[in-house]
Amino acid sequence: MNYKIAVIAGDGIGPEIVREARKVLDVTGKKYNFSFDYTDLLMGGASIDVNGVPLTDETIEKAKASDAVLMGSIGGDAKTSPWYRLSPDKRPEAGLLKLRKSLNLFANVRPAYLYEELKAACPLRDEIIGDGFDMVIMRELTGGLYFGERKTVEENGVKKATDTLTYTEEEIRRIARRGFDIAMKRRKKVTSVDKANVLDSSRLWRSVVEEVAKDYPEVTLEHMLVDNCAMQLVRDPKQFDVILTENMFGDILSDEASMVTGSIGMLSSASLNETKFGLYEPSHGSAPDIAGQDKANPIATILSAAMMLRFSLDLDEAADAIEAAVKQVLKDGYRTGDIMSEGCTLVGTAKMGDLIAERIQ
Repeated sequence: MNYKIAVIAGDGIGPEIVREARKVLDVTGKKYNFSFDYTDLLMGGASIDVNGVPLTDETIEKAKASDAVLMGSIGGDAKTSPWYRLSPDKRPEAGLLKLRKSLNLFANVRPAYLYEELKAACPLRDEIIGDGFDMVIMRELTGGLYFGERKTVEENGVKKATDTLTYTEEEIRRIARRGFDIAMKRRKKVTSVDKANVLDSSRLWRSVVEEVAKDYPEVTLEHMLVDNCAMQLVRDPKQFDVILTENMFGDILSDEASMVTGSIGMLSSASLNETKFGLYEPSHGSAPDIAGQDKANPIATILSAAMMLRFSLDLDEAADAIEAAVKQVLKDGYRTGDIMSEGCTLVGTAKMGDLIAERIQ
């Protein structure tokens, strides 16, 4: 079987980490008798340099024509890059927001799992870590504050900025159903995170989630205010199974969750629409300070590729093989700099990709 994969390497470390993910995918395909046709696309700063805009309509159409999209990272140094002297709608991140909206990628799935071998890299105390933790953050991705109306005006000589947070009940219902569906395949618990003590949007969120929960009697639902959830993630992360939340809260909480796993370089993600189509990318940024130095951790991108096999292509056995290979490499003591600990072997980006590929073969 052959699959069409759109590849957006992006900026900074993006090309390096995507190269390793493709290496691992190709080895996995040979073992399990499938192959890929890759189409390289530009987005973010790379697209600005060539096309003058962070995302072209042609790129959107080519992405839609693929079976899935594999992405590295976009953006640069906001202080020094010329990209950030452009208006906000022309900057690299605007391309990603537009792509998500154009492809209707409303459901962002971010696993946060603490590997036994990386407990030393976790900043939490041993008594908090216990036997480890394994959660999924389900973040609504195409609504809320990031996509609401915004403006900056000057009134009586004073500048005023306004950002609008809007959700419809249907936007909430569809992400809630995805969250409960995933919970049914895990430990059957959903923690819905909002700010219902203050925000009308959160009160609607809570009401709709409770309606959806009635269709999933086997799943335990709890509500948690976002500030309490941020505290609980560092106080007792193992209490969580599926965290269901809106766009901005999910953005913040998933980064916090990534750090309690030891490094954001370990956190994969999938952004899905209402079909099997998805965009797969690491949760970290473009890290321009280490770009081109063979220092970046490619594991999050490699695990994102495994999620692509699982969610979009129904290749569960191959996805299992990649995840097992990552665990084995960590068990064998190999580490990139961000997860390095005493007694382990330090390797670069390319070597880490080689090691994972070897264990699949």
